[in-house]
Amino acid sequence: MMDLVTAFAPEGLTGPGLWLPLVWAGLIAVAVAMYVVVDGFDLGVGILFTAARTENWRDRMMLSVAPIWDGNETWLILGGGGLLAVFYLAYAILLPALYIPLLVMLIALIFRGVAFEFRFKAESSRYVWDYAFHYGSLLATFAQGVVLGAFVQGFEVDGRQFAGGTFDWLTPFSMATGVGLVMGYGLLGATWCVMKTTGDLELWARRKAEQFLLGTIVMMAVISLWVPFLGLEIERRWFSWPNIAFLAPVPILTGLTAFGIWRSLRGYGHRAPFFLSILLFLLGFLGLAVSLFPYLIPPTMTIWDAASAPEAQIFALIGYSVVMPLTFLYTAYAYYVFRGKVEEDVQSSGYH
Repeated sequence: MMDLVTAFAPEGLTGPGLWLPLVWAGLIAVAVAMYVVVDGFDLGVGILFTAARTENWRDRMMLSVAPIWDGNETWLILGGGGLLAVFYLAYAILLPALYIPLLVMLIALIFRGVAFEFRFKAESSRYVWDYAFHYGSLLATFAQGVVLGAFVQGFEVDGRQFAGGTFDWLTPFSMATGVGLVMGYGLLGATWCVMKTTGDLELWARRKAEQFLLGTIVMMAVISLWVPFLGLEIERRWFSWPNIAFLAPVPILTGLTAFGIWRSLRGYGHRAPFFLSILLFLLGFLGLAVSLFPYLIPPTMTIWDAASAPEAQIFALIGYSVVMPLTFLYTAYAYYVFRGKVEEDVQSSGYH
């Protein structure tokens, strides 16, 4: 890591100007990872939603996430706010480069959020909100995957401005990452239902989790094999010596984790499939960080190039040092309060 820091940091940079961008990159990475994990499973529940066989199943699936879904999205705001406050140059490039997929994501999240409230009150139009919840979740997930793929591919930059086209994000690779994230969130949603439901719904969720696990593994393999051909010299970081010796545990642990998920789904454990699925996501996130660090705008702008003045970073860090721990505490408390399984005879009106 220190070799990468000294290789990419501006020559002669020391003190807060050197280490503050590293701290902020870590904090924003944690916020994004938390969002992917905690909002990933409730988006995954939405992806599964219309496939559920009965109204009772859909009620129980929605009730399992209804008390916590809006708090999960706090992490998205925390990550985006940190990016704007500290890496404003990167924010100014990413936003115009990704206007369309980000707009699609936000509109889909709005439909999905409205569906939570309207579905519980609707009678004859309930099926409309079922589809709004499902397609809102599906489109938001796919758009996030497209954003990820476009980010990995990199952006055309001229000085401090985005110099590419409106549809540069629309590539076969970004479409593949969109499908991959749908598979991954579907896995998180299905294993969440395994943990939170009982009876036939739980058994159905186990079968769905196995299907999404297979899809996730296939897409992870495809994308991992594709990335070295993007021209970012990522293959040198992974396959040169001695890097290959240090980094080999990441794909090995990923394979073992996937096998552990499959075994736990075939067994009787309720929590293991979900937490192992989270570990699978975190390992994928680690692989992405290894591939792209220290670029914030691949392949030209590093975290030091995009960082605000050290004084601004310190000022923002004071606020983050309060808000982030409180968000962790709130998240942990919310999950503690709403722990346990959703009853089989629950009524949808019970949410209110």
